[in-house]
Amino acid sequence: QVRLVESGGGLVPAGGSLRLSCAASGSIFKIATVAWYRRAPGKQRELVARITSGGSTTYADSVKGRFTISRDSAKNTVYLQMNNLKPEDTAAYYCNTWPGVLDAWGQGTQVTVSS
Repeated sequence: QVRLVESGGGLVPAGGSLRLSCAASGSIFKIATVAWYRRAPGKQRELVARITSGGSTTYADSVKGRFTISRDSAKNTVYLQMNNLKPEDTAAYYCNTWPGVLDAWGQGTQVTVSS
């Protein structure tokens, strides 16, 4: 079973930056489109960004120009560089495949942006 481990979250002031990492066991990240999702309290899960095996990227309108998704297939790791963070970015962030998700979600990493 694939195991996903997210890290890199924290508490930052508005305008700050964080870099999230998602490491996967096995080799699925070498071939799959991988996405970052987030869930804020009281809200549904939201797709933030995704990256194909070939490196093509897509972003939610709310993060375009501020977030950058990248991947290191050799390390089975996907990253999310988040700049100019806003309080509305506060959420638990998760990685998984896209469009179909793996059953085994990771524990996520909490991002909290203070105003």
